[in-house]
Parts: sequence; structure tokens; C-alpha cells
Amino acid sequence: MTSTSGQSSTCPDQLIEPEQIIEEIYRAEWGRLLSLLVARTRRLDLAEDGLSEAFAKACERWPGRGMPANPSGWLFTTAYRYVVDHLRAEAVAGRKAPLLAVRAEWVPPEDLAVELADDRLHLILLCCHPALARESQSALALRLVLGTSTEQLARLFLVSRATMAARLTRAKRKIVRAGIPLGTPLGEELRNRLDEVCRTIYLAFTAGYTPMVGVELLRADLAGDAVRLAAVLHDLEPDATQVRSMLALLLLQHSRRDARQRHGRLVPLADQDRSTWHQDEIRTGLELIAEVEQQDGYAEELRLQALIAAEHASAATAPATDWAMIERYYADLDARTGSPIVRLGRAVAVAMVEGPQAGLAMLSTLEATLPAHHRVAAVRAELAQRAGELDLADASYERALTLCHNDAERAHLQEKLDALRTD
Repeated sequence: MTSTSGQSSTCPDQLIEPEQIIEEIYRAEWGRLLSLLVARTRRLDLAEDGLSEAFAKACERWPGRGMPANPSGWLFTTAYRYVVDHLRAEAVAGRKAPLLAVRAEWVPPEDLAVELADDRLHLILLCCHPALARESQSALALRLVLGTSTEQLARLFLVSRATMAARLTRAKRKIVRAGIPLGTPLGEELRNRLDEVCRTIYLAFTAGYTPMVGVELLRADLAGDAVRLAAVLHDLEPDATQVRSMLALLLLQHSRRDARQRHGRLVPLADQDRSTWHQDEIRTGLELIAEVEQQDGYAEELRLQALIAAEHASAATAPATDWAMIERYYADLDARTGSPIVRLGRAVAVAMVEGPQAGLAMLSTLEATLPAHHRVAAVRAELAQRAGELDLADASYERALTLCHNDAERAHLQEKLDALRTD
């Protein structure tokens, strides 16, 4: 895998199967390869199809024929040939296909050139173009930059799979037909997109900690990519408050990655081994958020979330957590956003400050807005158990198990239910 040309099988002591390597390459290289393809061919629609086809061929060929010496190069070449073949077919058929334009005025003089440290940020900026519908921007960026599946995007945005598929299709058509440019918007144009870019990067981070169907509990590598993109954006716009708050938030939350699971099992925040938290990231996050004053709009939402994460990160032990302060931050955030996910977090904080019955009362407002979210039922079960309402706790654990599709989370919920019934 490390030589530069030709075909080679995996080394004799290589224990990783080709399928696993392909999956790792997909996670690490999808966005970069897609960005390069779009820059070279100026056809987003064909580039994405071509790269998908290249990965499909890799899954068919590599396990039997051995890994190519340069897997990323093989994938790019295969995808590029796919795009070229289709462009030739279009030319023969006499069709005029719209191209992605790169506007000349977006290229600054050499001495003022802005270098992006990650090619994927080019795609994020493209997807966050104001010509695209707002509800589609973040989802499209996650799809193109990280290869997030339509099904996972639907769960992340709380819509049906069909609705999400339609949004993605409309957005990609808009980019191609309108000739939206792939390039680095400079100055005011970049600053005007910062809110949406921050939303996109934060959603990418969230996707890393959103358990998928199956056995995988979290994807710290995906979340780490989002942290790196946030750092790149901060280098470009160090004075932007929403960027500073977002980077602080991501660092503080990501610092707990090694403690979030143990032997493949979910470890709740209160039970995590805090000695494994990354203190250097916590220090940086705390320093960043300490310099941000109260803001307006999305920048303030990010600041409040970062302040909540800072309270957790700075508490030496779980009992030392200042839940009253966290509840105040959540109340402000809830008033600003009306988000049911924020309300769920606020219910937990209220329960810690005022008691489990107060938290249960707040949860009742989420039945209509999050009817199929297993975490609502899981939180209700825990609060009901603390309140002594054991029948409600039992039924809520059962409900959460019915709605949850991740094996690790289901195992955790089953343990809680078994312990309840044993007690």
C-alpha cells in the first residue's frame, strides 16, 4: 500500500482485510478525491458518480486481485476515466452540459494568495453558496465532503430518507445548472458564508458521534476531521466569533473521545474516566471561549454550547459539575433555537437542579416533536427510575430499545433495564 506504482498484494504480516482498508480510504480520502475531480473536470454530478463507481470497483477487485500500490491514485484514475467517458458520450450525443465555473476574480494575486490547508474546505464553501436552499447546504456538504450516507443524513436532520434524497438531488442540480464556482471566496464573501460553514462543520462533528445502525458506536476519526476543518477555518478567519466558539466547542467535546466507550460499550459522561480526557485540548478550548463575549444569532448559539461543554470539561469530578449554570445556558439556548434536541439536554439539566420530576415534566413537550427518537425514551426511563416511577421506567426502557438501532447503545439500554428489573 505504500509503494508508488504497479499492483501488489497485501504484505504477509498485514492483518487488515481489503474491505476494511477500502472503508478507511473512503473515510479519509472521499472529500479530497471528489474536490480534485470537480476541480479538474468541473462536473460535480459526474465526479460524484465516478468516485462512487471507483469505490464499487475497488470492492469487487481488490479482495481477489490484491491492493494497488497507490490506492488513492487508482481510485482517482478510475473515477476520472468514468467522467471523461461520459463527457465524450455527451459530446457525441450533441448535448451541451453545464459546467462548474471558476471565476477569474476569485483567484488573488500571487502575493496575496490564500492557501486552504484542506481541499475539503473548498467543497464546504461550494455547498454553502447562498444560491442553495439553506436546509440543503449542510446536508450536501456532509454528503460530498465526508461521503455521509443519505440514510444517516436523514436521521441527523430528522427527516425521511426520501425527503433527504430529494434535497440532495435538487441542490446538486442547482450547482451544475447555475455554474456555481468551486474556489475560495475571499474577504466579505467568505465572511457572509461563515454561519453556514460553521453549521456544516459542526454537523460533520455531530455525525461522528451519532451512532449508526449496527455495531459502530462512534467515529472519532470523522469527528477529528471536523475539528481539523474548524482549525483551518479559524486560521483563515481568526477574529470571527462564531468560528472561535465553534472550534472551542469541538475541542472541548472531542477531548472526551477516549472515555466515551470501553470495550465497545457506551460510557455515560458521569461514569467516564476523566484522566483519559485530553487536557491540552481542554485548555485550548477554555482559552478560546473565554475570549468570546456575548453575541447575536448563530454565533451566540455556538458560544452557549461551548460554555456548556466548558462546564463539563472543567469539572474535576461528575458531582462537581455546576448544573445550575449549565441549566441557565440551556434555558437561553432553548429560547433562541426552539430545538427539540436542546430541550432534551435542558430537561437533563433541570432534573439535576430541581429533581427528576421537573425533568420529566419538560420531557412531555417532546413527544410530538421527537416521536421516534430513542434518546427521549432513554432519558425518560432514567429520570423515572430516579423518581421511583418504576413502571414508567420499565416501559420507557422498552420503548427506547424498540427505537434504537445501534448495537452498543442497545446493549447499554438492556443492561439498565435488566438492572432495574433485578432491583
